[in-house]
Amino acid sequence: MAKIKVQNTEITVVSFEERDYISLTDMVKPIENGLALIEKWLRNKNTIEFLGIWEEMYNPNFNSPEFEGIKNEAGLNRFIMSVKQWIEKTNAIGIMAKAGRYGGTYAHKDLAFEFASWVSPQFKLYLIREFQRLKDEEQKLIGWTAKRELSKINYRIHTDAIKENLIPAEVTREQAAMKYADEADVLNMAMFGVTAKQWREANPDKKGNIRDYASINELICLSNMENLNAVFINDGMSQSDRLIKLNQIAIQQMKILEDTSGRKLLK
Repeated sequence: MAKIKVQNTEITVVSFEERDYISLTDMVKPIENGLALIEKWLRNKNTIEFLGIWEEMYNPNFNSPEFEGIKNEAGLNRFIMSVKQWIEKTNAIGIMAKAGRYGGTYAHKDLAFEFASWVSPQFKLYLIREFQRLKDEEQKLIGWTAKRELSKINYRIHTDAIKENLIPAEVTREQAAMKYADEADVLNMAMFGVTAKQWREANPDKKGNIRDYASINELICLSNMENLNAVFINDGMSQSDRLIKLNQIAIQQMKILEDTSGRKLLK
């Protein structure tokens, strides 16, 4: 569940079965008797035809025969159609009614944009812009999460190399933990210029660790360095030499990554 703000109106967006649904109820909240607009929209013959076409494209269980009957009735003075009736009669999935804290009428984004256009073309354009902004932010977060997970996987390779080459057979858990932390700080110093302890002391209000606040490019570089440090450890390179080498690699790779990001932004 997410919220977007369109012309000072907060609108809820939810995901259901990998589809995005936007609250029609939230859209009409600032309008007097706004909820009546949803049913008024559903009574419109063009609306019924549009909803039916969408359902036939995306809903294999859509009740097309029932829809044909509804379409023939649409537009007549006696025609009445509620969201609940539409769903029950046609087995529609494009519009749904939710109960609870974030309850109300929700429509798939394709249908929600159509409703917004019916209410106000200007509002529709602002809605599309804010919805796209939300999707862009989600994609950035997905990318960051993927890089963070890759960093965790590579860190396992890194710790295995430490275990095999740097930790003697007979040590306590506390001693082993100190060695792992020590080697983790080799990467932290090479990448960020500070140890984990130094970062925590400088950021007492932040939860997690320094890597949780790294950029996507920093996580990419860090993942590469974890693999390289594992190789360097296996080759018997001293810690001081590894730190210098990894720092040089970090500087070189970050320049390339930042330059690549910049070129993409220019496009």
